[in-house]
Amino acid sequence: MPRLGSKVFLKISGNRVMKIAMALENFSRHAGGAESYAVELANTLASEGWEVHLYGHSWDGHPENAIFHEIPRMPKWVPPSVRILDFALRHRAMVRAEHFDVVLGFGNTIAMNVYQSHGGVHYLSSVRKIGAIRNPVLRVLKFLAMCASPKYHLRARIESAPFRSNQRPVIIAISDMVRNDMADYFGIPKDSIKLVYNGIDHARFGRADRTEARRLRRDMGFDEHVLFLFMAYDFRKKGVRSLVQAASVLRDRVGRGRFGVVVVGRPPSPALGRMVRRLQLSDIIVFPGQTTQPELYYHACDVFVLPTFYDACSLVVFEAMAAGLPAITTIHNGASGIMEHGVDGMILQDANDIGELAEALSFFLDDEIRGSASSAARRTAARYTLERNHREMIAVLTEAARARVRGTLGSV
Repeated sequence: MPRLGSKVFLKISGNRVMKIAMALENFSRHAGGAESYAVELANTLASEGWEVHLYGHSWDGHPENAIFHEIPRMPKWVPPSVRILDFALRHRAMVRAEHFDVVLGFGNTIAMNVYQSHGGVHYLSSVRKIGAIRNPVLRVLKFLAMCASPKYHLRARIESAPFRSNQRPVIIAISDMVRNDMADYFGIPKDSIKLVYNGIDHARFGRADRTEARRLRRDMGFDEHVLFLFMAYDFRKKGVRSLVQAASVLRDRVGRGRFGVVVVGRPPSPALGRMVRRLQLSDIIVFPGQTTQPELYYHACDVFVLPTFYDACSLVVFEAMAAGLPAITTIHNGASGIMEHGVDGMILQDANDIGELAEALSFFLDDEIRGSASSAARRTAARYTLERNHREMIAVLTEAARARVRGTLGSV
């Protein structure tokens, strides 16, 4: 049974055990990118002999030898800004009550000596998401509403905490784009930010049951089509409407029967469903809903498409490329930093440019180009393993712990 609040003491080659505290609202292998990443990292740290403490509202029980400290969840009727502040303050009080070598923050806390944001810069994420709204009047209204939102300002204030500290914590960017964004937005030297790119489990995504993948294609109504895959939870921010419109342009150019689009993540909203029907794309675009087996969809499809308005470093791009799918994404996705335009994928300049996206889709209808790009995508993704990421992270965390002992890194 998982232990809640218990303590486990291990010895590493006779040395004192390293203690780390990690904080997220929800620790789950099946949640979003930051949540699943945190669980994977915690598992590796625990297997390496670290004493791992998790602070959050919920935990799915993995890794089993972690020590979970529940931060009570406030009622839903409490304003979001108050709930956010309550989490940050409770976490600070709880970690200060114990001694930790490392307190790793992911962006929702104000007490840390190592900071790694998986959401990028909050202001840029928020503004670029608003850019997904096509109606200019609604876009302006949404921006004004953001500026008036206590939740937005509190998140921004909490996010800036590590950059305002007298003794700045170690700051880790998960992509070169995020490192540039942080340096520019918070006014700190780029070379003071460590770069540790995301990584994925190649054993999971690099291999698949081909028979099952072929069956999935047939079940979705496709066989010899070129299948474009979109996978996300936040459809607006990730650019699904741009993809739908680009599919309409491509259909008009090459006709029906050449390609299909698979949109995984959740059912379409009523407005999105109406858009698909109005553009007469119901036989081209399918919405299979959520999945806990994304690798099946990667191997059932041919090209991955994520015309996102902002993504710190999308793990699904790494996963898809490991499965052999060339990727189409934008310059506002940190994952584009590992790609080579026209070789293992296509990097778009503007998520709102339907013509540019349609051209990228059309590019991969060519079997020879797609085959070459598939091989290149596998080679690119092979350089970004979870093992490499964890090895680099452990090196940073270990050095942060040593710096704290030396007194060159401040207390939490």
